[in-house]
Amino acid sequence: MTSHLVPPHGDRLLDLMASPARVAELSARAKEMISWSLTPPQLADVELLLSGAFSPLRGFMGRAEAEAVRTRMRLADGSFWPAPVTLEVSEDTAKGLAAGRPLALRDGEGVLRAVLNVEEVRRTEDPAMPAGTVSIAGLIEGVEPPHHYDFVERRATPRELRQRFAGRGWRRVLAFHTGEVMHRAEQEMTLAAARELEASLLVQLGVATASWWDPGHYSRIRCLEALMKAYPPGTAQLNLLPLGRREPAGRDLLLNAVVAQNCGCSHFLVRGSSGVTDDELRAASSGLRIELVRVPERAWSPEKGAFVAADQGAEAKAAKTLSAAELAERLAWGREIPSWFSFPEVLQELRRSTPPRARRGFTVFFTGLPSSGKSTLANVLMVKLMEVGDRPVTLLDGDIVRKHLSSELGFSREHRNLNIARIGYVASEITKNGGIALCAPIAPYDAVRKQVRAMIEPYGGFLLVHVATPIAVCETRDRKGLYAKARAGIVKEFTGVSDPYEEPRDAGLSIDTAERSPEECVQAILLHLEKEGYLGPAGRELSA
Repeated sequence: MTSHLVPPHGDRLLDLMASPARVAELSARAKEMISWSLTPPQLADVELLLSGAFSPLRGFMGRAEAEAVRTRMRLADGSFWPAPVTLEVSEDTAKGLAAGRPLALRDGEGVLRAVLNVEEVRRTEDPAMPAGTVSIAGLIEGVEPPHHYDFVERRATPRELRQRFAGRGWRRVLAFHTGEVMHRAEQEMTLAAARELEASLLVQLGVATASWWDPGHYSRIRCLEALMKAYPPGTAQLNLLPLGRREPAGRDLLLNAVVAQNCGCSHFLVRGSSGVTDDELRAASSGLRIELVRVPERAWSPEKGAFVAADQGAEAKAAKTLSAAELAERLAWGREIPSWFSFPEVLQELRRSTPPRARRGFTVFFTGLPSSGKSTLANVLMVKLMEVGDRPVTLLDGDIVRKHLSSELGFSREHRNLNIARIGYVASEITKNGGIALCAPIAPYDAVRKQVRAMIEPYGGFLLVHVATPIAVCETRDRKGLYAKARAGIVKEFTGVSDPYEEPRDAGLSIDTAERSPEECVQAILLHLEKEGYLGPAGRELSA
């Protein structure tokens, strides 16, 4: 198969964009091509290829080249490359593909971004990929690079960065890649390394191409914009890089180093916790022009009133750090965050974008057999929460949703799951915007309940309440006589009789309404929400 490399190119960046005439030709022909809708990580790879960030790659790797990269970190011409860059498509898409045929690469909205000239079609050997996934290799021609609307001034291509460096007189540039918010320890670590090298600093933030809808994406960037003010004027720049994470972490970091080299940087910072092995570091150092600079992590020394290297013996043992989990807990409970940990402007943004649980949205999701008491509990809980009045409350009862949101659906397993997924989506939007969603469907299947949990938890709280009323009690409460009709075979696919109910093992609360009044049940729910921090004062004066 043709190699995806150009001849040794020194510092030359590839330009994979087709000429205007060729773009017009490809666009016209694309209507007859097989199309593949790129996933967000794949779209990011296409953008990096088209911008030259992945130079000297000219497309997606075939089997031999990907294996050489995995085992030896070398491309077909022997040059260094740390991680495979491959394209996986569905089996259905691959059926009509063969060597010599073009594949139209489109984004999620159907916009043609590039055309891949297929050279190899093979079943993927990556165990992380779903069964039936097929890898497609070949060179790509760019039609229209992905367009971003967020933080446009922070999104420079490698060619643009090189021009900026030259215009500013930045001959020595240290690159630091991060996927998270930086705090004082990282700022001091990068500043000290840049000073030692007498270099300017480029902070590259890895962002996913689908992150525009994620509130955390905007918060991370605003935090880093605030942190950049702590560097001496004219010595540091923040740039957004559409490079998602790859496993293992060490190879991922070395790929970031390759991109930094293509951006015109002279040095790349490798922090102590990066996961890069000594062997990988030696292989990269011998294969890259950019110089890799390994530095230890920093920790706060109360005795010195300053950050010290984490490998400085007894002094480092007495030093303090604050893990990401500890920071998240302090934010969730409105607790104090030590001033040594971060800058006031960064903490202000974090507290604004990540308020305490008592000010965040949450969802209470009731599940149980028909007539178990779900709707009654949801209505009583709604009244109690509206009495508090600090957040809007929305009730998504099973019957109400069936009438207004899912009236065309039946009661097959597929339609039930679709109905619950719709409820989960609406609840996630309510939660994301700081409201309270109370959901009371039957939701008999465990898999879709887990799907709903996954949709909501990134944005706020999620409490699954199993209304575990025995079926005999449920039948006595059945005003519509549906249980009797189900047992007589008149009503089909009835949960608990002719269709299964999968009891949840991951419920936060299990409540039997046969043993408690609605007021007692709801009080238990309120106390649990208060215990988890979603009700009560927004900032608790707990020990820091």
